[in-house]
Amino acid sequence: MKSERELKSDVQERYARIAEQGKVENAASCCGATTPSNKVYNIMMDDYFGTEGYLEDADLGLGCGLPTQFAMIEKGDTVIDLGSGAGNDCFVARHETGAEGKVIGVDFTPAMIHKARANAEKLGLNNVEFREGDIDNMPVNDDTADVIVSNCVLNLVPDKHKVINELFRTLKPGGHFSISDIVLVGELPDALRADAEMYAGCVAGAIQKQDYLQYIVDAGFEQVAIQKEKPITIPDDILGKYLSETEIADFNQGGTGIFSITVFGQKPGGIKKSPIQTSDEACCEPGSGCC
Repeated sequence: MKSERELKSDVQERYARIAEQGKVENAASCCGATTPSNKVYNIMMDDYFGTEGYLEDADLGLGCGLPTQFAMIEKGDTVIDLGSGAGNDCFVARHETGAEGKVIGVDFTPAMIHKARANAEKLGLNNVEFREGDIDNMPVNDDTADVIVSNCVLNLVPDKHKVINELFRTLKPGGHFSISDIVLVGELPDALRADAEMYAGCVAGAIQKQDYLQYIVDAGFEQVAIQKEKPITIPDDILGKYLSETEIADFNQGGTGIFSITVFGQKPGGIKKSPIQTSDEACCEPGSGCC
């Protein structure tokens, strides 16, 4: 098993290359990291068409949800986007905060930061900034954000506990997050779990859905809820790079589920908010069994 530093280095190196790829290529692969499928165009990402504030040049096709759709961002809010890439969700959030708000994108890949800053200048936005840094050690002060969003990024970080604790630290009392991410139900085959491409592809680094939700509860968040959930199917022509035909058949019939979930959580200290949901999943308090 690679060390945390080695995993981060792999992701950073691959995402520097992904920054220069096109949206179609990225969307037809697993988070831009694997060979694109020749059978399926859109494996993980949701369509931003019609979303206010959307900038096509900033959309690299790397997401697995629409967290800003569920984030209840208000005028004047300060919003942080974890793993901001070329700035896509930051610009959507900026539309919601208005000129009186502020949006901070955090990413640890210099090529992504460069691309995002160029896009912000193109739009003439002076209240959107991009900071280079790790999301498990954010270059952001305590109690800064009203809202945190993230789109298919936490699964790329080896220590999920640290990231979730950073969410808690940087949110204001009463602040909340809406995060889209990849989670598992069941175990991945060893060949997928050990592969660097599948780690950067948002699959091998994903953890069990129940554990993911429990980490959020354990960090002290309230009102924890799944706002949206959808299954992710990896096409056989991508799986064939890692598994034999027999292994692919076993994997597809073996009960392992790969899901995109959008999760809400609120830091104690303010008026409790009711999360927007399109899922029947509800709160995930310890011992409730809903996980």
